[in-house]
Amino acid sequence: MLKIKNLQASIEDKEILKGINLEVNAGEVHAIMGPNGSGKSTLANVIAGRDEYEMTGGSIELDDQDITELDPEERAHKGVFLSFQYPIEIPGVSVTNFMKTAINETRKAQGKEVMKAGDMLKMIREKSEMLEIDRKFLSRSLNEGFSGGEKKRNEIFQMAMLEPKLAILDETDSGLDIDALRIVANGVNKLRSKDNATIVITHYQRLLDYIVPDFVHVLYKGRIVKSGGKELALELEKRGYDWIKEEVEA
Repeated sequence: MLKIKNLQASIEDKEILKGINLEVNAGEVHAIMGPNGSGKSTLANVIAGRDEYEMTGGSIELDDQDITELDPEERAHKGVFLSFQYPIEIPGVSVTNFMKTAINETRKAQGKEVMKAGDMLKMIREKSEMLEIDRKFLSRSLNEGFSGGEKKRNEIFQMAMLEPKLAILDETDSGLDIDALRIVANGVNKLRSKDNATIVITHYQRLLDYIVPDFVHVLYKGRIVKSGGKELALELEKRGYDWIKEEVEA
């Protein structure tokens, strides 16, 4: 589904990614771990096409189509979803109305008719019930006054509604207490299918107690320096990142 070859990227002329190679197949969950400043969030943003990051080399393919030159909206319409560490607030725009607009813009970009109001309401009801979201929550202004847990749950709701091919969760566990973490992880697990894939970017292993990855990759100084199964995350939790640094720099 996703093929990244020799990806290099910089921000404000500072080189961050120095040759990333990664392949993610449908049905898989990949975890990207690494110390602060290793390039994890940069990788997420470059895959999503964020303008402030300059891709200086390599290629990104989604379903065998090169998306390297596509802007963020085009990538989103093709099925790339990025959750943000710090979601923006949009006063006066309800969660429901935001989702209606997002879904219909995507459908129009794909050459489909806008979703009928009845079908939209049915989908909203089904997804909110699946994620244990109170209907009153959906009438609130997007992220305005939301707690950290509510913002994260709202993003998982957006993911459920948009049904992306590739979901990238950037530090979704940041600032969450254990109950909020379980709710978010439960939503991600319910949305997992043989037709989609997820990249979970995290600094800590605890999220991976709830979202069990098929593969774990360690990013260090802009390169993937180690890959393995879920046991690698447990080893990182036990030993920290110093042994990775020593191994790479030996």
